[in-house]
Amino acid sequence: ISPGLVRISVGLEHIDDIIRDISQALEKSY
Repeated sequence: ISPGLVRISVGLEHIDDIIRDISQALEKSY
């Protein structure tokens, strides 16, 4: 299980923070 999936499953109540983190990660990878 990847750390990202763990964070998503643990932080469902903080979905906005997760979406922000994913968006930033995608921006950095491209």
